[in-house]
Amino acid sequence: MNNKKKEASKNHKILLKQIYFYLTEGCNLACRHCWLTPKHQTGTRAYPSLSLRLFDKILEEAEPLGLSVIKLTGGEPLLHPGIHEILERIKTRQIPLSIETNGVLCTPELAEKITACKNPLIAVSLDGADAETHDHVRGVPGSFDRAVEGIKNLVKAGAKPQIIMSIMRYNIDQLENVVRLADTLGTGSVKFNLVQPTGRGEKMAADGETVDIEELIRLGHWVEETLSQSTAQALYFHYPPAFRPLSRIYGKGGIGCMNCKVLEILGVLPNGSYALCGIGSHLPELVFGHADTHPLVDVWENAPVLRELREGIPRRFEGICASCMMKTSCLASCIAQNYYRSKSLWAPFWFCEHAHRKGLFPPTRVIPGAGI
Repeated sequence: MNNKKKEASKNHKILLKQIYFYLTEGCNLACRHCWLTPKHQTGTRAYPSLSLRLFDKILEEAEPLGLSVIKLTGGEPLLHPGIHEILERIKTRQIPLSIETNGVLCTPELAEKITACKNPLIAVSLDGADAETHDHVRGVPGSFDRAVEGIKNLVKAGAKPQIIMSIMRYNIDQLENVVRLADTLGTGSVKFNLVQPTGRGEKMAADGETVDIEELIRLGHWVEETLSQSTAQALYFHYPPAFRPLSRIYGKGGIGCMNCKVLEILGVLPNGSYALCGIGSHLPELVFGHADTHPLVDVWENAPVLRELREGIPRRFEGICASCMMKTSCLASCIAQNYYRSKSLWAPFWFCEHAHRKGLFPPTRVIPGAGI
């Protein structure tokens, strides 16, 4: 451990392990389900992005607090006008990189720069195994072919990227086809995401375009128990761990709980504001200050929402999350989503709440005597 991280360990009860940089207000696609609803950016209209000056300033202040991963997301991170410089800075600092991209702008040069960073974890969105399906979901013709080309560039550069597929009514019959495509492309894993009822996903849910809870549970079990046996790809189905076999969580090849580790992260919005995560774009009460005017150490240690979460998790969880045996590891799955729907930091995760109402929450994952 370097001296900065030793100092952080001594002086901070909770390390700031990861910063989510939402680099751009714009996105080059117009995805039907996006929970952040970035503005659609074209060749004739650009939107603000995080300045390189603030990016450098934030990293300088974050490293002594324990920073061990830099996550680049968006909007679309590769749309940032200074993305080459950002990747070079990350490489120079030797901080591990995590990046989520739609892949459309991933040229061979950018693929080389990404893979040159320390321990890069690269996720590329692909919402169908053919252009008709993917382009419909992503809202821009030609995005499938360009995303596949971006994945090929990453594989050629030595990466084993992850494909992320968001599941909805329109593409529900394509899960296995996406895995077969992943096999062909030489990626390392496929993750199937739920469409969150936030932003554009909220309208999709209201319009009946999302998948109902019974089918999502069935699909999750099928992916883990059957589909995973037919591929060398690691397959992840992003539903709460209460619905997963313990052997898949803690056994050989298990991945534990797939939550965002809310107590160890901080979001940076494109304008340089600190927030719980990208949800701050929708909810100003989850924005904690600005990098130009608020020292990061003060935000991390003293922001009221962050202090409340540290003092209350998991003791103050409500509903089914209060009674779940997995609450100390799952942490209610996504505090941001829960707050968006209820304006309470302690509300239960929507998936578990719906499952419980329909009698589908596994009784073996309920704390005895909880009385739910």
